[in-house]
Amino acid sequence: MNFDNHIDWKEIEEKIEYKINDKNLFLKAFTHRSFLNENQNYHNNSNERLEFLGDAILQFLISEQLFSNYSNEPEGKLTNFRAATVNTTSLAQESLKLDFGKYLLMSIGEEQTGGRMREYILANTFESVLGALYIDSNDINICRNYLKKNLFYKIDDIVKNNEYRDSKSSLQEITQEKFSLTPVYKIIKSEGPDHDKTFTIGVYINSELLAKGVGPSKQKAEQVAAEQALTNIKNKKK
Repeated sequence: MNFDNHIDWKEIEEKIEYKINDKNLFLKAFTHRSFLNENQNYHNNSNERLEFLGDAILQFLISEQLFSNYSNEPEGKLTNFRAATVNTTSLAQESLKLDFGKYLLMSIGEEQTGGRMREYILANTFESVLGALYIDSNDINICRNYLKKNLFYKIDDIVKNNEYRDSKSSLQEITQEKFSLTPVYKIIKSEGPDHDKTFTIGVYINSELLAKGVGPSKQKAEQVAAEQALTNIKNKKK
């Protein structure tokens, strides 16, 4: 069975501005682990190992970028700049722009529940493609140029607009100033097997739900909830 018949390789090459040598490697980059459960004759792995590699490459290259371009900023601020640029929402936005979601191989159930648009899946795919790009090219400069076009362009605006502050810390400052209360995070639900859980977290003030966040870990879901709460508070002021 041809599992990549839904993929337009020329289109992907144009998007990432790179001529792919090993299409099977990139097919792996677009394989969500749920697909393996429903397709026993699919002789390939999921994208998790490529994601692991891509994450490490991303951390190195953005650290290098920030170190070079913000020479007067202390380590703490550079860490915040980096976190704001490579968080789940930010990476998912870039995956959406590149239309990575439509190339994903995933289970029917995952797709029916909106998997192609799920932030953490899109963010993971962005990293797995980066990992595949590095292995296929054996050239860190290819990865560097890819990230400069598809991620690093937003760093200056993040810094200029003070978007680098940790969402949970920012929300706590606002709620303490406004209500003299600290926000409380509670698990609304957790779904999926232990190795692939999805958490929905609510952030509350005085039992009032400010926002919800979804993520592959409690920490990520809390950050998403805090980010959404900040957006909701900002919109109320308008």
